Amino acid sequence: MQGPMLPAAMNSKAGGGLFCELYWGNNLSEAWSYGPEQSSVHAAPDETALLPLYGFTLPEEPFLIAERTPQGWRIHLPPAARAERSVKGDGYAALPAGDLRRAAGRTSVDLAEGMTLRLSEGQLSLRIQASVVKDQVNRLQWKDFGWLAIVSMLFLSLPVGFLVAGPTPQRMEESKERAMKMAADKEAERRKALGLNTPLRPLTEEELGAKQDAGSDVTVPAYLRVR
Repeated sequence: MQGPMLPAAMNSKAGGGLFCELYWGNNLSEAWSYGPEQSSVHAAPDETALLPLYGFTLPEEPFLIAERTPQGWRIHLPPAARAERSVKGDGYAALPAGDLRRAAGRTSVDLAEGMTLRLSEGQLSLRIQASVVKDQVNRLQWKDFGWLAIVSMLFLSLPVGFLVAGPTPQRMEESKERAMKMAADKEAERRKALGLNTPLRPLTEEELGAKQDAGSDVTVPAYLRVR
């Protein structure tokens, strides 16, 4: 027998998507989001499944875990999982028996607005809630392609502009000359600040011809090494 319908205030929104999170203890392991165009979600311990679900006892593979109804999403519970719910951020509590639906050997629950459903088995827990995504993303229109073309042209023009206005041998030589002139100007300023910009008195011819005293010559035997 089917359980009673949820109150009108607790109905879920039919136009939204579905969001699932898989936890190992308190650590988030994986997350999946399904858009409003998805009509059903099947789970299996297989990476190719729409919901790759490991560690849960499933009666068949793939297992229909969620399907869309005119009122929103209906979640089918794995037989060995413990089902709890949290409403609008409250703590998790066991699902009321009146919210459960039983038909054709399956137990299911309608996902109400603001509800997060937690299915636990062992250390794993799967949290399911309605997604905030309500509408599909609109396809690109002609004006969007126009903006895309303009952005692409600007992006591609950057390397061309660099090649045109980039460094050339002439520009590199000019930059080198400017750098050398700046270094010379700074050196001149430094010498002026130290008072070294005034030239010294030139040496006279007598001073230039005078022999500096280098000491006395010493004759040593050839076999001695002099350091």
